[in-house]
Formats: sequence, structure tokens, C-alpha cells
Amino acid sequence: MKTLLILVGKTTDRHFAAGISDYVERIGHYMPFELVNIPELKNAKSLTEEQQKALEGELILKQLQSSDTVVLLDEHGRELRSIEFARWIEQKRNTARRLVFIVGGPYGFSKDVYARANEQLSLSRMTFSHQMIRLVFTEQVYRACTIIKGEPYHHE
Repeated sequence: MKTLLILVGKTTDRHFAAGISDYVERIGHYMPFELVNIPELKNAKSLTEEQQKALEGELILKQLQSSDTVVLLDEHGRELRSIEFARWIEQKRNTARRLVFIVGGPYGFSKDVYARANEQLSLSRMTFSHQMIRLVFTEQVYRACTIIKGEPYHHE
């Protein structure tokens, strides 16, 4: 199973970028994992929130294949503990060809992206910057990989 993380915009904080890069490399030892960056919209300040979501949504949907299992990282999604997330990923390995996680833009997702999604997961009830969520999520994917392999990274 190939796993993708689609991101709207670049990771601009160099500390977060370094951490994300480190975890992406680590994840690569366990499974194929790729980051896909969708460029930020030009002249976004002249667009309404709905227009931004719609345009970002079109760019996101172009990255998807019809057979993809699509999971939105969304504040209203289901919360899982790390062990539950590891089990969830293990189950997806048996059913998904490509597992695609998506972090949306500053205003979230368009209705079309919500309609295409198979599931929504939340990383916390708290609000984090999109930059930080990228780091937290890649760490959790790495943690899930080590849990699946029975390695000592995670302590319960």
C-alpha cells in the first residue's frame, strides 16, 4: 500500500520542515510514503473563503485516483489513540491500494472534497497551525509503523 499526505502550501518553518523530513525518511523504511504539496493560491486575499476552498478543492481532487482511500485530517473527524491508529493503518493495508491523507488550506475543505472522502480523522480537539499538524501527523504515522512492527519507540 502506498501512502500519501497531500498538503496545501509549503511548510515554511524550517524547524518543522526538518522534523517532517526526518519522519518521512523514517516512515520510508516501513512503507512507501510520499508528500504531495499543492501550491498556495495566487491572490488568495482577493478571494472569499468559499472561493479559496473551491479552488483548493479542485487542485486536491486532481491528485486523487478513483480507487484511493481518502482520509481528511479534520477537526470534526474521529479521534484515535496511537495504538488504535496503528491498528487502523494495519487494516487499511489489507483493503487500500493507495491511502491518501489530506491537510487542507486555512479554511478547510470544499464540499466536493468532503464528498470524495472516505473518512475524517482528528489529531486533537485543540487547534494547531497547519505547519505543526504536518509534523505531528508524520510523527504519528512513524509511531504507528513502529507499533505495528513491535518496536520500542512507543511506550504504553
